[in-house]
Amino acid sequence: MKNRLRAAVTSLPLIVAFALAVRLLSFLHYVSHHSRHALAVLPFLFESGNIAYSLASGLGFSSPFRVYTGPTAWMTPVYPLLLAGIFRLFGAYTFSAYVAAALLNILFVTLATIPLFFAAKKLGGPALAAGAAWLWAIFPNAILLTYESMWEVCLATLLAAVILWATLALAEDGGVRQWCGYGLLWGFTLMTDPTLASTLPLLLAWLVWRARRKGAARPAKQTVTKTALALAIAILCCVPWTVRNYRVFHTIVPLRSVLGLQLWMGNNPQAKPIWLGHLHPINNNAQRAEYVRMGEIAYMRQKMGLALHYMLTHPRREAVLTGRRFLAIWVGGTPYPVRDFLANHSPWFRYVLLFNLLAGLGAAAGIIVLFRRRNPFAFPVACFPVIYPCAYYLTLVEPRYGLPMEPMVLLLAAAAIAGLARRRPE
Repeated sequence: MKNRLRAAVTSLPLIVAFALAVRLLSFLHYVSHHSRHALAVLPFLFESGNIAYSLASGLGFSSPFRVYTGPTAWMTPVYPLLLAGIFRLFGAYTFSAYVAAALLNILFVTLATIPLFFAAKKLGGPALAAGAAWLWAIFPNAILLTYESMWEVCLATLLAAVILWATLALAEDGGVRQWCGYGLLWGFTLMTDPTLASTLPLLLAWLVWRARRKGAARPAKQTVTKTALALAIAILCCVPWTVRNYRVFHTIVPLRSVLGLQLWMGNNPQAKPIWLGHLHPINNNAQRAEYVRMGEIAYMRQKMGLALHYMLTHPRREAVLTGRRFLAIWVGGTPYPVRDFLANHSPWFRYVLLFNLLAGLGAAAGIIVLFRRRNPFAFPVACFPVIYPCAYYLTLVEPRYGLPMEPMVLLLAAAAIAGLARRRPE
């Protein structure tokens, strides 16, 4: 009986089925409590949906603000193209299109359970794999963010989990074909969520270090060659998009153009730790007019200069803003967790806040546990929660921004729990 229970608890198909069921039930509950007309329109009224509408209407990759403003490099192309395909199949701004997009997001986040499970299994065996997968199955962010708005983060989450699994697999063994596939995986990821590029050099460097640590000179040299090959393939995947941007804007925009605006919105005299969007061109008529008058690239460069000047001349305020954004990333989106926990009496809100807080603390503990135990795979897992969110500490924070790293956060939290369980006296 005990063996059967253990087999059930560690069964990947059971965990995936449970994760899918939880997300579908939550989605049905959400749909039943909101107007179908509102759901057909509101989740798409942001840059990703607006660019997708432009694509579906034959106007090209353009117009992130609900009015025609010309070509854009606001986002990389994968997710807007995906939404555009949904609009062409189900109609733009229809309830059917919303259901299709939400179900696709649910599928992406649910499938992330699989690479998370196998990465955790390499890290610490079946028990750790099951623990991490069960935590992901009930993680509230990975439930809510699939249907509340339409962004690339659900697909990016799946890709990040696959990248971790593939990195750990290549560290053990991998031929040229596997390394080429790794490069293609990274290329597709960069065209989906460029922020994940922050982990790419560290993961590649770790793969080279890992090969050299094994001691044999020839395999180490081969790994360097294969790493260079994977990097070259990843870069080549981005070249068509970079060439398109150069032809449109007559300047080099390797991936996307929006960094200057993001930095300025988070660092200006009116900036607050919680971002309300009032200075964003999609909401602010004056900023939108300025964007149209100057053009996208000049507008972004101006905002970059203003932001850097403000950051350098207001170091004390920048420290406060950065600290609050750090808190917001790790407690589900609020920069004032204690105040909001006491003021908001919703059990669900408190569950989300506490789950995020405990997951973050667990991840920190998990990093300590893995490095103290000299786990060979500690570094690549830790890269995601340590490196990935740094860009958001300096710019803006929304609850969805942290989702791509959160499978790894929960894996580390599960490792911390497993470490505590081992130390418990019999």
